[in-house]
Amino acid sequence: MSYYQLILARFKYLSIIVIMLNANTIVYRIFVNIIGIGLSGMIFKHVFLSSFFALILSGIVLSLLNVFLKPILFFVTLPIQIISFGFFYLILNAIILKLTSALIDGFYIDGFWPAIGASITIGFVNIIFDILAANDELRYFRWK
Repeated sequence: MSYYQLILARFKYLSIIVIMLNANTIVYRIFVNIIGIGLSGMIFKHVFLSSFFALILSGIVLSLLNVFLKPILFFVTLPIQIISFGFFYLILNAIILKLTSALIDGFYIDGFWPAIGASITIGFVNIIFDILAANDELRYFRWK
């Protein structure tokens, strides 16, 4: 029994399964983020991708920031999240996306509102792919 299963065994009525950090789910998240960034680059004129390599690199960096930085920022901004009924999570996604565009040459987002729109687009792409995913390990929530 793994460490995550031991932790989840403590929850008897409701268990929230976080994505296991194995190679399949990380590669899956990278590809889904690449598709979402590419789609938001086609929809919004203020989201600019200079090359396919910039798209691939921005998907990798966005996935890594979502894995390592987003949980820290989420817990730091938890009081604001509670007060705004979760609306600030959308702003947190936009901040992570703007940080990705600042780190990658060839991926530019001009302004905060295009970052909000792009984060909504990437979120919808993630939701659609999570619904269509056949693997149960790729789903966020499992209710018992």
